[in-house]
Amino acid sequence: MKPPKSKAQERLEIERQIEEFLREGGAVQSVERGISGRELGSKLPPVSFQQPRMTRTPLVEEIKAIEARRKPSTTLKRPSSRQPKRVLITDDFGEPLRWSWQEK
Repeated sequence: MKPPKSKAQERLEIERQIEEFLREGGAVQSVERGISGRELGSKLPPVSFQQPRMTRTPLVEEIKAIEARRKPSTTLKRPSSRQPKRVLITDDFGEPLRWSWQEK
């Protein structure tokens, strides 16, 4: 596959073509800004493609195979903090008595 040209390469190629055109006796006409080369009311020519339309290949099965080969994503578990947890101590009837610290 041919690597795409960079913008700098494109610019150099266009400048070379302009220089060659001018060397061969070509002339550049000055055109006012905003003037179009098309006739007023004319439509753009239809776009023609070089190759006929191709059918698309469904990739559902290939995508499923790729997903199946992937490693299952591991969920990051937060490390348990070693700090004690504050716990409410209640009596037999559910009335709060006091707060206590419980080790994890």
